[in-house]
Amino acid sequence: MNDAAIPTEDRKTPLRRVVAASLIGTTIEWYDFFLYGSAAALIFNELFFPQFEPLVGTLLAFATYALGFIARPVGGIVFGHFGDRIGRKKLLMFSLILMGVATILIGLLPTYAQIGIWAPIALIILRLVQGFAVGGEWGGAVLLAAEHGDAARRGFWASWPQAGVPAGSLLAAGVLAILAGTLSEADFVAWGWRVAFVLSAVLVVVGWWIRTSVAESRTFEEQLEAAEMPPKAPALDVIRECPRAVILGSGLRLGENISYYIITTFSITYLTEVAAESHSLALNAILIGAIVQFFAIPLLALLSDKIGRRPVYAFGGFGLAAFSFVFFSMLGSGSSAAIVAAIVIALVLHGAMYGPQAAFIAELFPTRIRYSGVSIAYQLTSIVAGSLAPIIALALYREYESALPVAIYVGAACAISGITALLARETKGVELSTIR
Repeated sequence: MNDAAIPTEDRKTPLRRVVAASLIGTTIEWYDFFLYGSAAALIFNELFFPQFEPLVGTLLAFATYALGFIARPVGGIVFGHFGDRIGRKKLLMFSLILMGVATILIGLLPTYAQIGIWAPIALIILRLVQGFAVGGEWGGAVLLAAEHGDAARRGFWASWPQAGVPAGSLLAAGVLAILAGTLSEADFVAWGWRVAFVLSAVLVVVGWWIRTSVAESRTFEEQLEAAEMPPKAPALDVIRECPRAVILGSGLRLGENISYYIITTFSITYLTEVAAESHSLALNAILIGAIVQFFAIPLLALLSDKIGRRPVYAFGGFGLAAFSFVFFSMLGSGSSAAIVAAIVIALVLHGAMYGPQAAFIAELFPTRIRYSGVSIAYQLTSIVAGSLAPIIALALYREYESALPVAIYVGAACAISGITALLARETKGVELSTIR
């Protein structure tokens, strides 16, 4: 039985529970992941790399930040392998616990002043665990929503786990902004930042409780019943059977991934160390932008259900490519209103890519290898995109003492994603069971 055959009244409530569980769980995972990025931009250079001058220390902090992205494809492949064989839900529960434990331990980690070189080494190991966990989270959370939802509104339903990303960023920036605003600079550096990491324990308990009430994906269970046996090596099947889908998924991700981490991570460093703005203003601008994007993502995904994935995605890619040349001048204007507007506009344009993305990429792969397929396409790009974006941007600025090369870098990447969207076939409304 396919999605269309299920009466609306029988699937509405379960689908809402699934979407809520995916959203909340993804919010928690990305809170943990983004918390590290914000801390790397704000204080990790002082705590773990104090022997270097500030910009170099920040560069090294971003390098440890990038390691989390390198671990993500490994997590995606491992989680995808078992997710295609035993189900989406079990893997999502495991990823939540793994991420929470790593984040809490970062909050308890001694600094360089206390244990020397072992501090950054331990930080690197825990960051790798974070990356491995979040690498498996995205595919499972998206598919749990996409494979429960109906074809006509799949973009909208599958976008809610995507909305968990700005929600996680919002939560991370909000907690840090409250701590930075209520504590002295000395107290924030000494112990305040740790509170945000240890709070993950409470969030993980909430996420676990919510996810236990969710059933396995209907589409996966139907596939499992129809097939003689699950795929032995789904990742290899993806590479062999769906190379074009992997390339398209990676192209869609490139500009979206690079631009997001420039907007939400590098911009904090640019505002505080180049434009000489306060930490509070930088964090509040990200906070406001995340609130707006949280609502923009599902609305833009709903638009992709109406007019197609391709035009909405291409608008986001080409729009952000053009806006990147205005973005940094607005950040350096000295006007709080212009700074907030720059972040908001950039994140809304990014949302035009990120909103339809979950459904767009999921609709490229057949059910029996979909978890592996979406994870490979999504996470492999992270190695050369999001992981390196803040490092490349900082290196470009240090080399040329200008934000123009950074704007060119972001603009070119977003243009590639816009072109990829136009080259892909339209998948709006396709039944997942018919994809081969």
